[in-house]
Amino acid sequence: MPYKRPTLTELRARSQSAITTGLEKIGALLRFSNMRVLGDVCAGMSHLHFGFLDWIARQTNPSTATGEFLAMWGALVRVYRKPATAATGQSVPITGTAGAVAKAGAVLNRGDGYQYTLDADVTIGSNETGSGTVTAVLPDASADSTGGGASGNAAAGTSLKFDVAVEGIDSGVTVTTAITGGADIEGEEAFRSRVLGAFQNTPQGGSDADYKKWALAVPGITRVWVVRRLMGAGTVGVYIMLDGNTGNNDSGFPVGKDGVSSYETQYPGGTATGNQLTVADALYSQQPATAVVYVCSPVKTSVPFTISGLSAASATLKASINTAIDTVFFNSGAPGGTIVLSDIQAAIAGISGTSGFIVVSPATNIVMATGCMPVRGVMTYL
Repeated sequence: MPYKRPTLTELRARSQSAITTGLEKIGALLRFSNMRVLGDVCAGMSHLHFGFLDWIARQTNPSTATGEFLAMWGALVRVYRKPATAATGQSVPITGTAGAVAKAGAVLNRGDGYQYTLDADVTIGSNETGSGTVTAVLPDASADSTGGGASGNAAAGTSLKFDVAVEGIDSGVTVTTAITGGADIEGEEAFRSRVLGAFQNTPQGGSDADYKKWALAVPGITRVWVVRRLMGAGTVGVYIMLDGNTGNNDSGFPVGKDGVSSYETQYPGGTATGNQLTVADALYSQQPATAVVYVCSPVKTSVPFTISGLSAASATLKASINTAIDTVFFNSGAPGGTIVLSDIQAAIAGISGTSGFIVVSPATNIVMATGCMPVRGVMTYL
């Protein structure tokens, strides 16, 4: 039977009862009498003690532990909270006078104040252009508890400007390829999920759960699916998503090319790049020696909807329906998986104001081809 923690009101009543029964001829305890005030103080202190004991109890297991105690539970199964990571940009064009040099460490500012540093010296060529690599400067964790890593991602076309003028170098820079790879500090609930998964799934030397655990340990990775023999006997396919961490889109699809680790040299398919390469290289030292792991991005597959009975729906109602469909796709979507149409209908029916709707299209369960992941397409209301 669970223990019922007494409320502050109950503790005050108990304290007042103890005072009136323990002292002779004390009479009623007036609101501002010394004995009533002392009784309320004792009740308040007891309430704090109960609260502290309750907090201690929550730290005794990973399901409810928080902060450093959750981190210690994770350390027991070698699961550690993913830190913030800095975004990087490749082939950033820098223009100026031929022969001029932009020194490594030079700071470039984005319009919103986010900063990047030049990784190596860039010498302007005879065509008055050069190319360099930049890395985002992570904010002080004390100022931004998330680490601010995801904020460093930027789409192609973003404008940067040198913090300090460099002789012979144009101050303005326009990014031609997306700056990606930035991720915030892992959220506590996401970390808890990985810790519980490690306790529930003991290492099996290369099971599906092992590959999922290894991939989710890479900063920025939020969802993982494992497919056996994706490219034939002896191969393992690992599909990844980076929800909210990709920079050039909001859907979480990886930025890069599918393939194997840079340490693999004997198998076709090519070496991965971008987010896929980061995960492939992280898996290489942990995967079984006989396995060849291909890290892939799910193929974004648009699913249009036609809904009748809601032709007069407001923009707010339509936005709620969009969110409901996106949530079903997020929770149930998987590369090559199936979205049950009744789940979408139930999600829409749960929104106030949708009574009488009919999902005209799709008319059946949404079945994805191998590797394909559904995303909401054009919404048509009849």
